[in-house]
Amino acid sequence: MTGQAAPICNEHHRPKEWQPTIFEYGDDGISIRVPNVYAWVCPEDGEASFTPETVDELIITVRELLEPAKRARERRSVLTEYIVSVG
Repeated sequence: MTGQAAPICNEHHRPKEWQPTIFEYGDDGISIRVPNVYAWVCPEDGEASFTPETVDELIITVRELLEPAKRARERRSVLTEYIVSVG
């Protein structure tokens, strides 16, 4: 947990829960999904609020993943989905 009080969902007026969720990003026909990212999640609709530190890490990760995905698309690779895990 982040050590702070749970934020309140502005729409549903309920405390959010600290739990893993999936971060998803799309750009120019390329989609990136990062599972198991901890965030404050609304129990009603699953809307996630990420900490500033997590957002910084996600920005770096997305930038690093977009470039090879764009190159693969340009060369018309038959491989269109990749799963990468860092242990």
